[in-house]
Amino acid sequence: MYDVIVVGGGHAGCEASHIAAVLGCKTLLVTANINNIADMPCNPSIGGTAKGIIVREIDALGGLMGIIADKSHFQIKMLNNGKGPAVRSLRAQADKITYPKNMLKALQNTKNLTIIEGMVEDLIVENNQVKGVVLANGEKISGLAVILTTGTYLKGNILIGSENNPGGPHGEARSNHLSDNLKKLGLTIQRLKTGTPPRIKKDSIDFSKMQEETGDQKYYTFSFDTEPLYQINDQQKCFLIYTTKKTHEIIKANLSKSAMYGGYVTGVGPRYCPSIEDKIVRFADKERHQLFLEPESLYYDEWYLQGFSTSMPKDVQEQMVHSLPGLENALITKYAYAIEYDAIDPLQMKPSLENKIIENLFTAGQINGTSGYEEAAGQGLIAGINAHHKLKNMDPLILKRNEAYIGVLIDDLVTKGTAEPYRMLTSRAEFRLLLRHDNADLRLRKIGYDHGTIDETRYQKLITKIKAINTIKDILKNTNLSLNPSTKELFKNHNLEVPNSSVSLYLLLKRPEITMDFLQELIPLDYPAAILEEVEIEVKYEGYIAKAYKEVEKMLKLEEKLIPEDIDYNAILNLASEAKQKLAKIRPQSLGQAARISGVNPSDLSILSVYLKKKYHK
Repeated sequence: MYDVIVVGGGHAGCEASHIAAVLGCKTLLVTANINNIADMPCNPSIGGTAKGIIVREIDALGGLMGIIADKSHFQIKMLNNGKGPAVRSLRAQADKITYPKNMLKALQNTKNLTIIEGMVEDLIVENNQVKGVVLANGEKISGLAVILTTGTYLKGNILIGSENNPGGPHGEARSNHLSDNLKKLGLTIQRLKTGTPPRIKKDSIDFSKMQEETGDQKYYTFSFDTEPLYQINDQQKCFLIYTTKKTHEIIKANLSKSAMYGGYVTGVGPRYCPSIEDKIVRFADKERHQLFLEPESLYYDEWYLQGFSTSMPKDVQEQMVHSLPGLENALITKYAYAIEYDAIDPLQMKPSLENKIIENLFTAGQINGTSGYEEAAGQGLIAGINAHHKLKNMDPLILKRNEAYIGVLIDDLVTKGTAEPYRMLTSRAEFRLLLRHDNADLRLRKIGYDHGTIDETRYQKLITKIKAINTIKDILKNTNLSLNPSTKELFKNHNLEVPNSSVSLYLLLKRPEITMDFLQELIPLDYPAAILEEVEIEVKYEGYIAKAYKEVEKMLKLEEKLIPEDIDYNAILNLASEAKQKLAKIRPQSLGQAARISGVNPSDLSILSVYLKKKYHK
């Protein structure tokens, strides 16, 4: 008998099984192939716009992804570094061989965690409560809670043109019956699609026709607890190219042969990560599209053609690739494909990621309708924590939209649902200025500590950091700029306007042109660069941050107005029919969540609020 059984060894399953075991649950991870744990069937990268912040949040809450990424990458850079702090995110090119090996090693060294190979095809359910799983060979394994993190393996189909090959990524065995059995239990199943580009043999690439893309000349880590393990000048190069007029002509001439446009795909694909043929159709006015050549591993010579996902037949893929600069003689080692798979309707989940129909059944990752390793890992972490909490009769960990991108992700899923693979974007977060790369530990580490996922040592590190930030702010507030000749000369040497009067360094730092590096020449501050950066952001954006917190207060007031689980929406007079249907289906936990449901208007919210006051005195 296990406390928690995790089904699937992808990024969601790794985080779920690890954190459940760390919290003391006797945990079992069931995966079809132990060698595919933490596999990266699509792009072997970690992070990206908004996604990189999710990785930092996972680390702040005690997860593994950031630590493993820091051990496994061969190039790292900060995206949007020239823009405001709200949209900056780390992205690392992870080694496709090293990352899974490091993750497997971490899991194997985790106390309370057992890993076995097997294909789960059914659940053991009694009185609408999960009691374990059934393997394909008929073996039954008992568990108090089950977390499904099945990725794209539920009735997975690989599509290349008109070819249709049942299987998961890389053509491995798929789960043939689990989604049908979930449907029998009352879960709504939907069909989704994603895809991957072709892989190119390195020796067949002419890099002289491409633009080099190097890693940043500054050290970064995803984890707040690791030091950089790489040398800046040893980072691997990536390369930038663009599609050509010939590329577009080939695609347009063969659209009907694409699995997607030829009618062979039944699943819905991701709008924000389209195939190259979809880009050509949807953005017909664009003369070219950006592509990146990226190495997959230091241990073999396959390169990934980012931005060139397609489901065209193999012969057409050859023509398409050979139309690109530097790839005229390219050898395709693995052809691009689309993969469609079964997923559940996320509106059937609670914000804790527990299923509304089957008690103690949790889901995380692509089975919930998301795309991306990072989105999956974030859900897996929360599902693992909440499975433990449920078994211990503790309140679930539900991150608010102002606390984490992970909170935005889960709230979007359980409140709005999704009919296509959901991808996290900075634009989805209304409080993104508060949800920055730099402050993930300040936002979430105490929450992790309170929930048992962060130990005392790491928590004290946070306390030390907070004290340092406050100390630096006090120094800046209490130090006035001395307008002596040497100071004026310093301003002129940096092409900066000399202030007319003496001001505190705190107020001086608010000026757009003044940086912390410049202040260091006025008053040396012996603190780590990350802490100085945090102070600079907090001081410069102080007014905007304060404004954002006022908006948060309004949201939290609605979040505090809870809605009873047994409320009968049909009994509420004057509530619009659409609102009744949506509220009854989603069953929001608060007025705040109800306000975010599509189809629930402000007038509906007012009527609901009055009803709650009268009937429940809320």
